[in-house]
Amino acid sequence: MLLFILASFAAYSQTRQVGIFEGHGDVGKDVMPGSTVFIPAAGQYVISGAGYNIWGDHDEFQFAWKKIKGDFILYARAEFLGSWVDYHRKVGWMIRKSLDGNSAHVNAVEHGDGLTSLQFRRTAGAQTEEHRLKMTKANILQLERKGDRYIMRAAIYGQPFETDTISGIDLGDEVYVGLFVGSHNADRLETGVFSNVSISVPLKGESDGDTQMSLGSNLELLELASGRRDIIYSVPYSIQAPNWTPDGKSLVFNDAKGLIYRMDLSTRIPTQINTATITRNNNDHVISFDGKMLGLSNYVKELGGSIIYTVPIEGGTPKQITPKGPSYLHGWSPDGKDLVFCGQRNGEFDVYKVPVAGGKEIRLTTTPGLDDGPEYTPDGKYIYFNSVRSGLMQIWRMRPDGSQQEQITNDDLNNWFAHISPDGKWFVYLTFLKEETPAGIHPPYKHVYIRLLPIDGKGEPKILAYIYGGQGSINTPSWSPDGKKIAFVSNSDMGGK
Repeated sequence: MLLFILASFAAYSQTRQVGIFEGHGDVGKDVMPGSTVFIPAAGQYVISGAGYNIWGDHDEFQFAWKKIKGDFILYARAEFLGSWVDYHRKVGWMIRKSLDGNSAHVNAVEHGDGLTSLQFRRTAGAQTEEHRLKMTKANILQLERKGDRYIMRAAIYGQPFETDTISGIDLGDEVYVGLFVGSHNADRLETGVFSNVSISVPLKGESDGDTQMSLGSNLELLELASGRRDIIYSVPYSIQAPNWTPDGKSLVFNDAKGLIYRMDLSTRIPTQINTATITRNNNDHVISFDGKMLGLSNYVKELGGSIIYTVPIEGGTPKQITPKGPSYLHGWSPDGKDLVFCGQRNGEFDVYKVPVAGGKEIRLTTTPGLDDGPEYTPDGKYIYFNSVRSGLMQIWRMRPDGSQQEQITNDDLNNWFAHISPDGKWFVYLTFLKEETPAGIHPPYKHVYIRLLPIDGKGEPKILAYIYGGQGSINTPSWSPDGKKIAFVSNSDMGGK
């Protein structure tokens, strides 16, 4: 009777939904029953699995799966529970042609001893092959399918990805994808915990600086201390650039149509802010330090593109500030008197300052090349900005009068949009990979990092989030007032328009 009950449970669990997955169960024959549990309050999957191994010509393990067609990106933070018994116990992501034990598959895996590898079986019953990464003990695992290519990206949380790729494995258009745990011991269960789990569907084709922003959006809050990410709002269309209001109660963001919304964090319901006829706003909007005013960047074709306006935070009739465009707002001075923006004048993009009351523009940067993303420190002593003048896009700073310009970041990546913490001790910024994105553009729908550095730029940057996003993810100030969280947008094709 017990064997009958266990067998019935295993068959049932293969089709029982858990979290984002359609089913879960043990792959292989006569495998000690495992389990998959989703904990909504923690956003975690706790998976226990047994089995001889995931290797050779067949596999035995516990699998939480979902059927998907086409291209996708799988992401999770994976940790083992307890000390390891066998160094070949495994946790990771699996893409599988079928639920048969000998199925062709590709997986991104961390072993009990820290070995991190891309494993694959080319055809049913074939021997498993492996590409070992140089790093060990990775706990960030990403696996992407792009046509017939399978791309593994792995990292120790806080550090950059290491990447490996395999091509030419035919798993069919519709596959089983999911999280797995195997013990490498038929008589013992091992347990893995997976957090920040996401399955994203990327843009078809490649994005560039002119790509229309049409994919779905996840508005996320990230806790800096733990790295925990919570999706608080999802829509099948583009929303962009959340600002956190100084009272900590709301987020302000725009949609792709150019409307501005305020979301009450207690209800998580957005309501449109009245901006009268100014309804073609982009993702360069800023809240004043006192929380009373909102600065907008609104497209006006007749004036050359984006024009800066200000409006009370509760809405009203906007006041035009800049006479011509393009002018992209990024910063408000702490004393409330000045705005700083990226403006194109005479074919050159530079940082400018203009009085909030309106008046003469003051050019702060004059070096050839794009200067963008200016933002004041809370004490008003510096303006941080990003510049391509040294070859790649890097973070710089200067005094409010444009003097003492100095480079703050200096690495082989492209760094944009420094946002200063409320206490003035840190900044977060968006990083594009130079192999994906040229230095002078910041397109949507790329693999990007959100990184953290001390305000003086000294020390090693820490990656807070590995996301599929870019343009619109974190263009504008988005720290919570207590400095414990940041808000940003990640993207996935959700079938919207």
